Amino acid sequence: MSSDTIAAIATAPGAAGIGIIRVSGAEALAVSDRVFAAASGTPLAKTPGGRAVYGRIIGDAAETIDEAIALVMRAPHSYTREDVVELQCHGGSTVLRRVLGLVLAHGARLAERGEFTKRAFLSGRLDLSQAQAVMDVVSARTDRALSVAESHLAGHFSGRIQAMRDRCLAMIAHLEAAIDFPEDDIDDVAIDEVERGVTDIRADIRKLLATAHTGRILRDGLLTAIIGKPNVGKSSLLNALLREDRAIVTDIPGTTRDSIEETADIGGVPLRIIDTAGIREATDAVERIGVEKARDYASCAALVLALFDGSQPLTDEDREILSLIEGRQAIVLLNKADLGEVVTKKEICSAISSLPHWGRCPEGAERVAPQRGSRLDDAIDNIPILSISTKDERGFDELTTAITRIAGITETPEESYVSGERDAALLRAADDHLRAALETIGKGLSADFISIDLRSAWEKLGEITGETVGEDIIDEIFSRFCIGK
Repeated sequence: MSSDTIAAIATAPGAAGIGIIRVSGAEALAVSDRVFAAASGTPLAKTPGGRAVYGRIIGDAAETIDEAIALVMRAPHSYTREDVVELQCHGGSTVLRRVLGLVLAHGARLAERGEFTKRAFLSGRLDLSQAQAVMDVVSARTDRALSVAESHLAGHFSGRIQAMRDRCLAMIAHLEAAIDFPEDDIDDVAIDEVERGVTDIRADIRKLLATAHTGRILRDGLLTAIIGKPNVGKSSLLNALLREDRAIVTDIPGTTRDSIEETADIGGVPLRIIDTAGIREATDAVERIGVEKARDYASCAALVLALFDGSQPLTDEDREILSLIEGRQAIVLLNKADLGEVVTKKEICSAISSLPHWGRCPEGAERVAPQRGSRLDDAIDNIPILSISTKDERGFDELTTAITRIAGITETPEESYVSGERDAALLRAADDHLRAALETIGKGLSADFISIDLRSAWEKLGEITGETVGEDIIDEIFSRFCIGK
Protein backbone atom coordinates (compact mmCIF):
# COMPACT_ATOMS: atom_id res chain seq x y z
CA MET A 1 0.00 0.00 0.00
CA SER A 2 1.27 3.48 -0.85
CA SER A 3 2.74 5.49 2.02
CA ASP A 4 1.77 8.81 0.40
CA THR A 5 -0.47 11.17 2.28
CA ILE A 6 -3.57 11.82 0.21
CA ALA A 7 -6.29 14.45 0.36
CA ALA A 8 -9.58 15.23 -1.39
CA ILE A 9 -12.89 16.99 -0.92
CA ALA A 10 -15.13 14.34 0.65
CA THR A 11 -18.48 16.13 0.29
CA ALA A 12 -20.64 16.59 -2.79
CA PRO A 13 -20.17 19.67 -5.01
CA GLY A 14 -22.37 22.68 -4.44
CA ALA A 15 -23.19 25.13 -1.68
CA ALA A 16 -23.75 23.59 1.76
CA GLY A 17 -23.42 24.41 5.42
CA ILE A 18 -20.37 22.18 5.82
CA GLY A 19 -17.73 20.85 3.45
CA ILE A 20 -15.05 18.33 4.37
CA ILE A 21 -11.45 17.93 3.25
CA ARG A 22 -10.23 14.43 4.10
CA VAL A 23 -6.49 13.85 4.64
CA SER A 24 -5.09 10.34 5.18
CA GLY A 25 -1.59 8.93 5.53
CA ALA A 26 1.52 8.95 7.69
CA GLU A 27 1.89 12.74 7.36
CA ALA A 28 -1.80 13.61 7.71
CA LEU A 29 -1.33 15.33 11.07
CA ALA A 30 1.81 17.19 10.04
CA VAL A 31 0.31 18.38 6.75
CA SER A 32 -2.87 19.53 8.47
CA ASP A 33 -0.87 21.45 11.09
CA ARG A 34 0.63 23.54 8.28
CA VAL A 35 -2.80 24.84 7.24
CA PHE A 36 -4.82 24.65 10.49
CA ALA A 37 -4.29 26.69 13.65
CA ALA A 38 -6.14 25.40 16.72
CA ALA A 39 -7.74 28.06 18.90
CA SER A 40 -6.15 26.34 21.91
CA GLY A 41 -2.69 26.60 20.36
CA THR A 42 -2.13 22.82 20.63
CA PRO A 43 -0.89 21.29 17.35
CA LEU A 44 -2.93 18.44 15.88
CA ALA A 45 0.20 16.28 16.08
CA LYS A 46 -0.14 16.42 19.89
CA THR A 47 -3.90 15.94 19.92
CA PRO A 48 -5.26 12.50 20.94
CA GLY A 49 -7.37 10.58 18.46
CA GLY A 50 -11.13 10.90 18.52
CA ARG A 51 -11.07 14.64 19.21
CA ALA A 52 -12.70 17.57 17.44
CA VAL A 53 -10.59 20.76 17.52
CA TYR A 54 -11.91 24.24 16.76
CA GLY A 55 -9.62 26.64 14.88
CA ARG A 56 -9.09 28.37 11.57
CA ILE A 57 -7.58 27.63 8.17
CA ILE A 58 -4.61 29.92 7.52
CA GLY A 59 -3.11 30.86 4.17
CA ASP A 60 0.55 31.25 3.23
CA ALA A 61 0.49 34.88 4.38
CA ALA A 62 -1.00 33.80 7.75
CA GLU A 63 -4.39 35.22 6.71
CA THR A 64 -7.57 33.47 7.84
CA ILE A 65 -9.24 31.54 5.04
CA ASP A 66 -12.11 30.09 7.06
CA GLU A 67 -13.20 28.94 10.47
CA ALA A 68 -12.98 25.17 10.73
CA ILE A 69 -13.13 22.12 12.95
CA ALA A 70 -10.45 19.43 12.64
CA LEU A 71 -11.46 15.86 13.44
CA VAL A 72 -8.41 13.83 14.45
CA MET A 73 -8.43 10.04 13.99
CA ARG A 74 -5.27 8.13 14.73
CA ALA A 75 -4.31 4.79 13.21
CA PRO A 76 -5.66 2.20 13.34
CA HIS A 77 -8.93 3.74 14.54
CA SER A 78 -9.95 5.42 11.28
CA TYR A 79 -11.67 4.62 8.00
CA THR A 80 -8.36 3.81 6.26
CA ARG A 81 -6.58 2.53 9.40
CA GLU A 82 -4.09 5.35 8.82
CA ASP A 83 -3.84 8.69 10.57
CA VAL A 84 -6.75 10.74 9.24
CA VAL A 85 -7.70 14.38 9.66
CA GLU A 86 -11.01 15.74 8.39
CA LEU A 87 -11.10 19.51 8.07
CA GLN A 88 -14.70 20.70 8.32
CA CYS A 89 -15.06 24.12 6.68
CA HIS A 90 -18.02 26.03 5.29
CA GLY A 91 -19.42 24.22 2.29
CA GLY A 92 -18.85 26.70 -0.53
CA SER A 93 -16.99 25.32 -3.52
CA THR A 94 -14.53 28.22 -3.63
CA VAL A 95 -13.40 27.91 -0.02
CA LEU A 96 -13.14 24.11 -0.28
CA ARG A 97 -10.99 24.30 -3.41
CA ARG A 98 -8.75 26.87 -1.73
CA VAL A 99 -8.30 24.77 1.42
CA LEU A 100 -7.61 21.67 -0.66
CA GLY A 101 -5.03 23.62 -2.64
CA LEU A 102 -3.26 24.58 0.59
CA VAL A 103 -3.24 20.98 1.81
CA LEU A 104 -1.80 19.77 -1.50
CA ALA A 105 0.82 22.55 -1.48
CA HIS A 106 1.98 21.49 1.98
CA GLY A 107 2.77 17.85 1.32
CA ALA A 108 -0.31 15.83 0.38
CA ARG A 109 -1.25 14.63 -3.07
CA LEU A 110 -4.71 14.52 -4.61
CA ALA A 111 -6.40 11.19 -3.92
CA GLU A 112 -7.35 8.98 -6.85
CA ARG A 113 -10.90 7.75 -7.34
CA GLY A 114 -11.89 5.50 -4.44
CA GLU A 115 -8.41 5.63 -2.92
CA PHE A 116 -9.59 6.11 0.67
CA THR A 117 -11.80 3.01 0.43
CA LYS A 118 -9.06 1.16 -1.45
CA ARG A 119 -6.72 1.82 1.49
CA ALA A 120 -9.41 0.55 3.87
CA PHE A 121 -9.55 -2.65 1.77
CA LEU A 122 -5.78 -3.07 1.55
CA SER A 123 -5.42 -2.55 5.30
CA GLY A 124 -7.94 -5.33 5.95
CA ARG A 125 -10.63 -3.11 7.43
CA LEU A 126 -13.06 -4.02 4.62
CA ASP A 127 -13.19 -6.90 2.18
CA LEU A 128 -13.90 -6.22 -1.48
CA SER A 129 -17.63 -6.86 -1.23
CA GLN A 130 -17.91 -4.47 1.72
CA ALA A 131 -15.83 -1.87 -0.11
CA GLN A 132 -18.20 -1.96 -3.08
CA ALA A 133 -21.12 -1.64 -0.65
CA VAL A 134 -19.76 1.75 0.41
CA MET A 135 -20.75 3.23 -2.96
CA ASP A 136 -24.08 1.38 -2.82
CA VAL A 137 -24.81 3.13 0.49
CA VAL A 138 -23.89 6.49 -1.05
CA SER A 139 -26.02 5.96 -4.16
CA ALA A 140 -29.02 4.20 -2.54
CA ARG A 141 -32.29 5.68 -3.83
CA THR A 142 -34.76 3.97 -1.49
CA ASP A 143 -34.85 2.76 2.10
CA ARG A 144 -34.90 -0.86 0.89
CA ALA A 145 -31.84 -0.29 -1.30
CA LEU A 146 -30.08 1.39 1.63
CA SER A 147 -30.95 -1.53 3.91
CA VAL A 148 -29.42 -4.00 1.45
CA ALA A 149 -26.28 -1.87 1.02
CA GLU A 150 -25.85 -1.55 4.78
CA SER A 151 -26.27 -5.31 5.14
CA HIS A 152 -23.44 -5.82 2.64
CA LEU A 153 -21.32 -3.21 4.40
CA ALA A 154 -21.87 -5.04 7.70
CA GLY A 155 -20.46 -8.18 6.06
CA HIS A 156 -23.57 -10.38 5.80
CA PHE A 157 -23.01 -11.15 2.12
CA SER A 158 -19.27 -11.63 2.63
CA GLY A 159 -20.02 -13.95 5.53
CA ARG A 160 -22.06 -16.24 3.30
CA ILE A 161 -19.31 -16.29 0.68
CA GLN A 162 -16.63 -16.93 3.31
CA ALA A 163 -18.66 -19.82 4.75
CA MET A 164 -18.72 -21.44 1.30
CA ARG A 165 -14.97 -20.93 0.92
CA ASP A 166 -14.31 -22.48 4.32
CA ARG A 167 -16.37 -25.53 3.38
CA CYS A 168 -14.49 -25.86 0.08
CA LEU A 169 -11.17 -25.60 1.90
CA ALA A 170 -12.21 -28.23 4.44
CA MET A 171 -13.13 -30.61 1.61
CA ILE A 172 -9.83 -29.93 -0.15
CA ALA A 173 -7.95 -30.72 3.07
CA HIS A 174 -10.00 -33.92 3.49
CA LEU A 175 -9.20 -35.06 -0.04
CA GLU A 176 -5.51 -34.24 0.26
CA ALA A 177 -5.36 -36.21 3.50
CA ALA A 178 -6.82 -39.17 1.62
CA ILE A 179 -4.19 -38.70 -1.10
CA ASP A 180 -1.29 -38.38 1.36
CA PHE A 181 -2.32 -41.30 3.57
CA PRO A 182 -3.75 -43.97 1.25
CA GLU A 183 -2.96 -46.70 3.78
CA ASP A 184 -5.71 -45.34 6.07
CA ASP A 185 -8.36 -46.36 3.52
CA ILE A 186 -10.39 -43.15 3.90
CA ASP A 187 -10.56 -42.30 0.19
CA ASP A 188 -14.14 -43.56 -0.41
CA VAL A 189 -15.47 -41.94 2.75
CA ALA A 190 -13.82 -38.62 1.90
CA ILE A 191 -15.25 -38.59 -1.63
CA ASP A 192 -18.79 -39.39 -0.36
CA GLU A 193 -18.58 -36.48 2.08
CA VAL A 194 -17.25 -34.17 -0.64
CA GLU A 195 -20.13 -35.09 -2.94
CA ARG A 196 -22.67 -34.14 -0.26
CA GLY A 197 -20.77 -30.96 0.61
CA VAL A 198 -20.51 -29.81 -3.01
CA THR A 199 -24.22 -30.39 -3.53
CA ASP A 200 -25.01 -28.26 -0.45
CA ILE A 201 -22.75 -25.41 -1.59
CA ARG A 202 -24.29 -25.42 -5.06
CA ALA A 203 -27.73 -25.10 -3.44
CA ASP A 204 -26.48 -22.07 -1.47
CA ILE A 205 -25.09 -20.50 -4.64
CA ARG A 206 -28.39 -20.97 -6.44
CA LYS A 207 -30.22 -19.24 -3.57
CA LEU A 208 -27.89 -16.27 -3.86
CA LEU A 209 -28.14 -16.12 -7.65
CA ALA A 210 -31.93 -16.08 -7.34
CA THR A 211 -31.58 -12.66 -5.67
CA ALA A 212 -29.51 -11.16 -8.50
CA HIS A 213 -32.50 -9.73 -10.39
CA THR A 214 -33.81 -7.91 -7.32
CA GLY A 215 -30.33 -6.87 -6.20
CA ARG A 216 -29.60 -5.31 -9.57
CA ILE A 217 -32.89 -3.38 -9.48
CA LEU A 218 -32.28 -2.10 -5.95
CA ARG A 219 -28.81 -0.97 -6.94
CA ASP A 220 -29.40 0.49 -10.41
CA GLY A 221 -33.14 1.14 -10.45
CA LEU A 222 -35.84 -0.33 -12.70
CA LEU A 223 -35.98 1.54 -16.01
CA THR A 224 -39.68 2.12 -16.60
CA ALA A 225 -41.36 3.76 -19.60
CA ILE A 226 -44.85 5.25 -19.45
CA ILE A 227 -46.44 4.98 -22.88
CA GLY A 228 -49.86 5.82 -24.27
CA LYS A 229 -51.59 8.03 -26.74
CA PRO A 230 -51.88 11.77 -26.00
CA ASN A 231 -54.06 12.99 -23.14
CA VAL A 232 -54.51 9.66 -21.35
CA GLY A 233 -52.74 10.95 -18.21
CA LYS A 234 -49.09 9.92 -18.63
CA SER A 235 -47.69 13.12 -17.13
CA SER A 236 -50.31 13.02 -14.38
CA LEU A 237 -49.18 9.48 -13.55
CA LEU A 238 -45.55 10.60 -13.40
CA ASN A 239 -46.44 13.48 -11.08
CA ALA A 240 -48.52 11.21 -8.85
CA LEU A 241 -45.73 8.63 -8.53
CA LEU A 242 -43.17 11.35 -7.80
CA ARG A 243 -45.61 13.21 -5.53
CA GLU A 244 -44.61 16.49 -7.15
CA ASP A 245 -45.57 18.49 -10.24
CA ARG A 246 -42.61 17.51 -12.39
CA ALA A 247 -44.34 17.31 -15.78
CA ILE A 248 -46.66 19.87 -17.38
CA VAL A 249 -50.28 18.69 -17.40
CA THR A 250 -52.88 20.26 -19.71
CA ASP A 251 -55.95 19.21 -21.66
CA ILE A 252 -54.11 19.93 -24.90
CA PRO A 253 -52.95 16.71 -26.62
CA GLY A 254 -49.24 16.54 -27.38
CA THR A 255 -48.06 18.69 -24.44
CA THR A 256 -45.17 16.30 -23.74
CA ARG A 257 -42.89 16.31 -26.79
CA ASP A 258 -39.66 15.09 -25.22
CA SER A 259 -38.94 12.39 -22.64
CA ILE A 260 -38.62 13.20 -18.94
CA GLU A 261 -36.73 10.84 -16.59
CA GLU A 262 -37.07 10.89 -12.80
CA THR A 263 -36.60 8.38 -9.97
CA ALA A 264 -39.45 7.43 -7.63
CA ASP A 265 -39.55 5.18 -4.57
CA ILE A 266 -42.38 2.72 -5.20
CA GLY A 267 -42.67 0.23 -2.37
CA GLY A 268 -38.91 0.27 -1.90
CA VAL A 269 -38.21 -0.15 -5.62
CA PRO A 270 -36.19 2.68 -7.18
CA LEU A 271 -38.23 3.24 -10.33
CA ARG A 272 -36.40 5.19 -13.05
CA ILE A 273 -39.52 6.52 -14.75
CA ILE A 274 -39.53 7.95 -18.26
CA ASP A 275 -42.59 9.95 -19.29
CA THR A 276 -42.74 9.80 -23.07
CA ALA A 277 -44.53 11.76 -25.76
CA GLY A 278 -48.02 10.62 -26.68
CA ILE A 279 -47.91 7.99 -29.42
CA ARG A 280 -50.00 9.04 -32.40
CA GLU A 281 -49.61 10.14 -36.01
CA ALA A 282 -47.45 13.21 -35.39
CA THR A 283 -48.40 16.53 -36.93
CA ASP A 284 -44.96 18.17 -37.01
CA ALA A 285 -41.26 17.28 -37.03
CA VAL A 286 -40.64 17.95 -33.34
CA GLU A 287 -43.53 15.77 -32.23
CA ARG A 288 -42.44 12.99 -34.62
CA ILE A 289 -39.05 12.88 -32.91
CA GLY A 290 -40.76 12.61 -29.51
CA VAL A 291 -43.01 9.79 -30.72
CA GLU A 292 -40.04 7.84 -32.11
CA LYS A 293 -38.21 8.24 -28.80
CA ALA A 294 -41.31 6.93 -27.03
CA ARG A 295 -41.27 3.82 -29.22
CA ASP A 296 -37.55 3.34 -28.55
CA TYR A 297 -38.03 3.57 -24.79
CA ALA A 298 -40.90 1.07 -24.96
CA SER A 299 -38.57 -1.40 -26.67
CA CYS A 300 -35.65 -1.05 -24.25
CA ALA A 301 -37.26 -0.38 -20.84
CA ALA A 302 -37.23 -3.16 -18.27
CA LEU A 303 -40.87 -2.35 -17.42
CA VAL A 304 -43.54 -0.65 -19.51
CA LEU A 305 -46.54 1.08 -17.96
CA ALA A 306 -49.05 1.13 -20.82
CA LEU A 307 -51.65 3.78 -20.02
CA PHE A 308 -55.13 3.95 -21.54
CA ASP A 309 -58.15 6.17 -21.00
CA GLY A 310 -60.52 3.67 -19.41
CA SER A 311 -63.44 6.09 -19.72
CA GLN A 312 -63.31 5.99 -23.55
CA PRO A 313 -63.64 3.09 -26.02
CA LEU A 314 -60.45 1.52 -27.35
CA THR A 315 -59.14 3.06 -30.55
CA ASP A 316 -56.77 1.86 -33.26
CA GLU A 317 -54.06 3.98 -31.59
CA ASP A 318 -54.67 2.08 -28.34
CA ARG A 319 -54.35 -1.26 -30.12
CA GLU A 320 -51.09 -0.09 -31.66
CA ILE A 321 -49.79 0.71 -28.18
CA LEU A 322 -50.80 -2.77 -27.00
CA SER A 323 -48.70 -4.18 -29.82
CA LEU A 324 -45.68 -2.28 -28.43
CA ILE A 325 -45.80 -4.28 -25.19
CA GLU A 326 -45.77 -7.61 -26.98
CA GLY A 327 -42.99 -9.65 -25.43
CA ARG A 328 -42.27 -6.91 -22.89
CA GLN A 329 -42.63 -6.94 -19.13
CA ALA A 330 -45.59 -4.62 -18.76
CA ILE A 331 -48.47 -3.40 -16.63
CA VAL A 332 -51.64 -2.20 -18.36
CA LEU A 333 -53.27 0.74 -16.61
CA LEU A 334 -56.84 1.86 -17.32
CA ASN A 335 -56.81 5.46 -16.15
CA LYS A 336 -59.66 7.85 -15.29
CA ALA A 337 -61.55 5.29 -13.22
CA ASP A 338 -63.15 8.25 -11.46
CA LEU A 339 -65.05 9.02 -14.68
CA GLY A 340 -66.57 5.56 -14.99
CA GLU A 341 -65.43 2.34 -16.64
CA VAL A 342 -65.96 1.98 -20.38
CA VAL A 343 -62.98 -0.21 -21.26
CA THR A 344 -63.00 -3.46 -19.26
CA LYS A 345 -60.10 -5.71 -18.35
CA LYS A 346 -61.72 -8.45 -20.41
CA GLU A 347 -61.72 -6.17 -23.47
CA ILE A 348 -58.01 -5.48 -22.96
CA CYS A 349 -57.40 -9.22 -22.65
CA SER A 350 -59.27 -9.84 -25.86
CA ALA A 351 -57.12 -7.27 -27.66
CA ILE A 352 -53.95 -8.80 -26.20
CA SER A 353 -55.10 -12.30 -27.15
CA SER A 354 -54.75 -11.40 -30.80
CA LEU A 355 -51.02 -10.99 -30.25
CA PRO A 356 -48.50 -13.88 -29.92
CA HIS A 357 -47.85 -12.63 -26.39
CA TRP A 358 -45.92 -14.31 -23.62
CA GLY A 359 -48.40 -13.58 -20.85
CA ARG A 360 -51.94 -14.54 -20.01
CA CYS A 361 -54.87 -12.49 -18.81
CA PRO A 362 -56.25 -12.60 -15.30
CA GLU A 363 -59.77 -13.36 -14.04
CA GLY A 364 -60.24 -16.47 -16.12
CA ALA A 365 -59.98 -14.69 -19.47
CA GLU A 366 -58.56 -16.38 -22.54
CA ARG A 367 -55.06 -17.76 -22.11
CA VAL A 368 -52.42 -16.26 -24.33
CA ALA A 369 -49.71 -18.47 -25.75
CA PRO A 370 -46.22 -17.75 -24.41
CA GLN A 371 -43.95 -16.00 -26.84
CA ARG A 372 -40.98 -18.12 -27.80
CA GLY A 373 -37.48 -16.75 -27.67
CA SER A 374 -38.29 -13.92 -25.25
CA ARG A 375 -35.20 -11.93 -24.33
CA LEU A 376 -36.57 -11.28 -20.84
CA ASP A 377 -35.22 -13.81 -18.39
CA ASP A 378 -37.44 -12.34 -15.70
CA ALA A 379 -40.69 -12.36 -17.72
CA ILE A 380 -43.77 -12.66 -15.53
CA ASP A 381 -46.61 -15.11 -16.10
CA ASN A 382 -49.37 -12.52 -15.95
CA ILE A 383 -49.92 -9.08 -17.39
CA PRO A 384 -51.40 -7.03 -14.56
CA ILE A 385 -54.36 -4.98 -15.79
CA LEU A 386 -55.33 -2.37 -13.24
CA SER A 387 -57.99 0.34 -13.05
CA ILE A 388 -56.52 3.54 -11.63
CA SER A 389 -57.22 7.22 -11.31
CA THR A 390 -54.34 9.67 -11.31
CA LYS A 391 -56.79 12.25 -9.96
CA ASP A 392 -57.59 10.54 -6.65
CA GLU A 393 -54.82 7.86 -6.77
CA ARG A 394 -57.36 5.05 -6.89
CA GLY A 395 -55.65 1.71 -7.62
CA PHE A 396 -52.17 2.96 -6.68
CA ASP A 397 -51.80 0.38 -3.88
CA GLU A 398 -52.42 -2.38 -6.42
CA LEU A 399 -49.92 -0.74 -8.78
CA THR A 400 -47.29 -0.68 -6.03
CA THR A 401 -47.93 -4.36 -5.30
CA ALA A 402 -47.55 -5.27 -8.98
CA ILE A 403 -44.28 -3.34 -9.30
CA THR A 404 -42.75 -4.84 -6.16
CA ARG A 405 -43.72 -8.33 -7.34
CA ILE A 406 -42.02 -7.73 -10.69
CA ALA A 407 -38.93 -6.46 -8.88
CA GLY A 408 -38.88 -9.50 -6.61
CA ILE A 409 -39.36 -7.51 -3.40
CA THR A 410 -40.97 -9.61 -0.65
CA GLU A 411 -42.34 -8.73 2.77
CA THR A 412 -39.49 -10.71 4.34
CA PRO A 413 -36.51 -9.60 2.24
CA GLU A 414 -33.25 -11.49 2.01
CA GLU A 415 -30.43 -10.25 4.21
CA SER A 416 -28.03 -10.64 1.30
CA TYR A 417 -28.52 -9.91 -2.38
CA VAL A 418 -26.22 -10.32 -5.35
CA SER A 419 -26.15 -6.68 -6.36
CA GLY A 420 -23.62 -6.61 -9.19
CA GLU A 421 -23.00 -8.53 -12.41
CA ARG A 422 -19.38 -9.16 -11.40
CA ASP A 423 -20.44 -11.05 -8.26
CA ALA A 424 -23.12 -12.95 -10.18
CA ALA A 425 -20.61 -13.99 -12.86
CA LEU A 426 -18.13 -15.19 -10.23
CA LEU A 427 -20.83 -17.18 -8.44
CA ARG A 428 -21.81 -18.81 -11.74
CA ALA A 429 -18.15 -19.61 -12.45
CA ALA A 430 -17.74 -21.15 -8.98
CA ASP A 431 -20.88 -23.20 -9.55
CA ASP A 432 -19.48 -24.45 -12.87
CA HIS A 433 -16.33 -25.69 -11.10
CA LEU A 434 -18.43 -27.39 -8.42
CA ARG A 435 -20.56 -29.03 -11.11
CA ALA A 436 -17.34 -30.21 -12.75
CA ALA A 437 -16.28 -31.68 -9.38
CA LEU A 438 -19.50 -33.70 -9.20
CA GLU A 439 -18.98 -34.91 -12.77
CA THR A 440 -15.43 -35.92 -11.87
CA ILE A 441 -16.75 -37.89 -8.89
CA GLY A 442 -19.38 -39.52 -11.11
CA LYS A 443 -16.67 -40.66 -13.52
CA GLY A 444 -14.78 -42.31 -10.69
CA LEU A 445 -11.65 -40.23 -11.19
CA SER A 446 -9.10 -39.88 -8.42
CA ALA A 447 -9.24 -37.38 -5.56
CA ASP A 448 -6.50 -35.29 -7.22
CA PHE A 449 -8.84 -34.23 -10.02
CA ILE A 450 -11.70 -33.50 -7.62
CA SER A 451 -9.37 -31.32 -5.56
CA ILE A 452 -8.43 -29.27 -8.63
CA ASP A 453 -12.09 -28.42 -9.33
CA LEU A 454 -12.72 -27.55 -5.69
CA ARG A 455 -9.70 -25.28 -5.52
CA SER A 456 -10.87 -23.47 -8.67
CA ALA A 457 -14.28 -22.89 -7.07
CA TRP A 458 -12.58 -21.69 -3.85
CA GLU A 459 -10.53 -19.19 -5.84
CA LYS A 460 -13.57 -17.83 -7.73
CA LEU A 461 -15.43 -17.29 -4.46
CA GLY A 462 -12.31 -15.55 -3.13
CA GLU A 463 -12.46 -13.07 -6.00
CA ILE A 464 -15.80 -11.83 -4.64
CA THR A 465 -14.29 -10.93 -1.26
CA GLY A 466 -10.96 -9.88 -2.78
CA GLU A 467 -8.83 -12.60 -1.21
CA THR A 468 -7.76 -14.12 -4.52
CA VAL A 469 -8.11 -11.15 -6.86
CA GLY A 470 -5.30 -9.52 -8.82
CA GLU A 471 -4.12 -5.94 -8.40
CA ASP A 472 -5.38 -4.93 -11.84
CA ILE A 473 -8.92 -5.99 -10.93
CA ILE A 474 -8.70 -4.09 -7.63
CA ASP A 475 -7.57 -0.94 -9.46
CA GLU A 476 -10.40 -1.28 -11.99
CA ILE A 477 -13.06 -1.68 -9.30
CA PHE A 478 -11.96 1.31 -7.23
CA SER A 479 -11.62 3.49 -10.33
CA ARG A 480 -15.44 3.52 -10.47
CA PHE A 481 -15.65 5.29 -7.11
CA CYS A 482 -15.90 9.03 -6.75
CA ILE A 483 -12.89 11.09 -5.68
CA GLY A 484 -13.01 11.61 -1.92
CA LYS A 485 -14.45 8.17 -1.13
